[in-house]
Amino acid sequence: MLGRIFGWTSGATIGTFFTIAKRGEHVGTDEFGNRYYLSRDSSSYDGRRRRWVTYNGYADASKVPPDWHGWLHYTFDELPTDQPLPRRAWEEDHLPNLTGTPMAWRPKGSLAADGVRPPATGDYEAWRPE
Repeated sequence: MLGRIFGWTSGATIGTFFTIAKRGEHVGTDEFGNRYYLSRDSSSYDGRRRRWVTYNGYADASKVPPDWHGWLHYTFDELPTDQPLPRRAWEEDHLPNLTGTPMAWRPKGSLAADGVRPPATGDYEAWRPE
């Protein structure tokens, strides 16, 4: 219970749940477990109904897939559950930004990878001012 009260870094707090229960309507969930909501009334300055997301786990905006991102930012009026974006054959699945995590990509020679740099091959010539 204390994690829900003070755990704003690992999901929605208890205050967020009260706000959602009072003002929000659940409209969908993505493949990462993020939940999307639409306000019951038009409470924004331009008369549109507010849209928001509660993240599954750590709050990171890169965990929102492109179709839900477009819906959150009013690019698309239709929900991605009703009208998903067409997928091209060359498109890969959405991945959140993994920088700073153990699953981050570390190039060959990176000190974070294994700490061993490849030896110089002799094709490098240092710059010398003339």
